[in-house]
Amino acid sequence: MKKILIVLADYYEDISSLLLKSAKNNLNNFSLKIIRVPGVFEVPITISKNIKKYDAFLALGCVIKGETPHFDFISSASTQAIMNLAVESKKPIGNGIITCLNMKQAKARGKKGKEAAKAVISVLSQ
Repeated sequence: MKKILIVLADYYEDISSLLLKSAKNNLNNFSLKIIRVPGVFEVPITISKNIKKYDAFLALGCVIKGETPHFDFISSASTQAIMNLAVESKKPIGNGIITCLNMKQAKARGKKGKEAAKAVISVLSQ
């Protein structure tokens, strides 16, 4: 049985719960472990520390734009780090970190965890 690590950024707990629920509904045939981290910036390092222990990964979380450029830096840095880890390790990492302008958009995208899970399954089956 393939092992998948889900790294869940809990800064917006209500959103991360929606993402996790939608992802888990598609991963019944896999062994899952969940590690919770404070925010999306901690997701790539957590995956990196566990890269040899799992067959695939899901990065789940939410970044909502505020009044400063922080949103742009965090979104870009986490996305680039996740892509680099996937390419270097040759292991699928489903990027289910949603980036939104407000909480309404975030709640509407709560099922994006499902899409990230399906992407991981697709790459694992290659």
